[in-house]
Amino acid sequence: MESVIAQAQENDAPDLWEAFTAACSEDEYYQSWLALQSGWINGSVQSLLIVAIQPEQFTPVASWPQEESDPVRLSDVAERVLEEQCGLLVEMPGSPHYAMAYPLFIEERLHAVVAVEVAVSGQAQLQQAMEQLQWGTAWLELLVRRKQAELDQATLYRLKTAVDLLAETLGKEQFAEAAIAFTTELAAASGCERVSLGFMRGGHIKLESVSHSAEVGQKMNLTRAIEQVMEEAVLQRHEVAYPALDDEVLICREHEALSRQQAMASIATFPLFCRDQYVGALTCERAADQPFTTRDMEFIRTVSALVAPAMEEKYRLDRPLPVVVWQALLEQLEALFGAGHVGRKLFTTLVLGLVMFFSTASGDYRLSADVSLEGAIRRAIVVPFDGYIDQAPGRAGDLVEQGQLLCSLDNRDLRLQKLAKVSQHRQMERQYQDAVANHDRSQAVIIKAQLAQAQAEMDLLDARLARTTLVAPFSGLVVSGDLSQRLGGAVEQGEVLFEVTPLDAYRVILKVDERRIADVTVGQSGTLVLSSLPDNRYPFIIDKITPITKAEDGRNYFRVEAHLQQIDDSLRPGMEGVGKIDIDRRKLIGIWARDFVEWLQLTLWKWTA
Repeated sequence: MESVIAQAQENDAPDLWEAFTAACSEDEYYQSWLALQSGWINGSVQSLLIVAIQPEQFTPVASWPQEESDPVRLSDVAERVLEEQCGLLVEMPGSPHYAMAYPLFIEERLHAVVAVEVAVSGQAQLQQAMEQLQWGTAWLELLVRRKQAELDQATLYRLKTAVDLLAETLGKEQFAEAAIAFTTELAAASGCERVSLGFMRGGHIKLESVSHSAEVGQKMNLTRAIEQVMEEAVLQRHEVAYPALDDEVLICREHEALSRQQAMASIATFPLFCRDQYVGALTCERAADQPFTTRDMEFIRTVSALVAPAMEEKYRLDRPLPVVVWQALLEQLEALFGAGHVGRKLFTTLVLGLVMFFSTASGDYRLSADVSLEGAIRRAIVVPFDGYIDQAPGRAGDLVEQGQLLCSLDNRDLRLQKLAKVSQHRQMERQYQDAVANHDRSQAVIIKAQLAQAQAEMDLLDARLARTTLVAPFSGLVVSGDLSQRLGGAVEQGEVLFEVTPLDAYRVILKVDERRIADVTVGQSGTLVLSSLPDNRYPFIIDKITPITKAEDGRNYFRVEAHLQQIDDSLRPGMEGVGKIDIDRRKLIGIWARDFVEWLQLTLWKWTA
């Protein structure tokens, strides 16, 4: 190691160290480091340093000696190291020299390759040269990590400033306050004399805020010049700096004009992109001796990209209501008639087609109502006189024929009374014969009258005996009455024991809502479907509208009577279903929207009354 240091000193090591420590740029650092490193390696002939300027893109940045070196002789070994990514030591063809190369990995990423041609002999000298080369790459790693630390620090500063500006912006309720706070804080953070913020309005940018100023537009020439600068950047969809950076080829005529107007100031403009479109621009101005650098551009670009959506949202929310409505309408029309948005176009077309169809198409207006069937005739079987039940074969639900026994009363008392009357009648007949035989005319007349009275009483008893048997007055259905549990029980005169209705005549009862009763008239036809017979349709004709309402389920209904035009054996009294009355033909949209229109009319009348 002492021999190495001595050799370095012999090769003007102090001058190399001084150049290395005083390096002001990366190129100077690489060149001085390579010269110093080559001086430390015994027998070094020439050396080459290749650095990754971008991922997977390497380029030579330094060679030694600078005037007499031949980097082509080291290119092969350097390329092999780049491919194999490991250190190599190879003999150079046609020469007793050796070529050795060593890669520099930082966090598993290849950053640089150092290749050196040495004229040494012996394994020990080669190993010593390789070790020296490995130790020397630590300086390169130090440079890379220092650059990364500076970049991280700059990035952290940009993010911190951007977050602080975002917090300051979001803390303001109104757009004007937020814009002034944003431009003023950004001017202080970026060292700008003036920061201006503008937003698109009517296809052109309008200046909305200027740093350190609560009023905009007092200087019309300056305001218009700044707006033109912003539009120039937005039209090119790229930030524009004047004086231009080395790698920029952009139109900056308006920037140059504003710079001359402001005593050759440095200007940078950043378009604001949000919601898939450019919504505004940010213009920063400095003194002429402080041009914008690449780092300044990155800083302001980061801040504007983070704060722009918040500013744009506040700008949109703070617009007057007519402007908001008009802008929303324009956006919808643009989406509807512009490119893209196929789903919205199809939906709108479908809606318009449906509206046109229902506005022109007509249909049958049919009024629905709950229906029930009743018998056209409902005959009551009542008790003719006070008595007791003897037999009761009939029950509710029975199908009966005309004259079929439904119930009979106990007639034993009546038969005894009749027997007594018969005996009395015979006795009076003998008395009448004796009076006639004795020619007692007065007595004969009296007895004859008594005979007539006795005969009348016998006829009355016969009639009452006949009425003790209660039969069906016609063929039909027993709809009420069950005396099976009252056999031998007493009944009173006039008490209803059974009700019988025929099966060949029905009456349809419809419950029509009071809101639709005006549409119903006598003679209208309709169709009903019964719940128990959903496959059958029964036509009917309205006979009567009862002018009396009945409250049910929170609504009022009118009772409308109709008769069936078609009857079959499957019908029974008491069946329920739904009937539809044929009113007339109307527009479909009027039929379906009628309930809503009537509700709206009543609501408006209630509010305006």
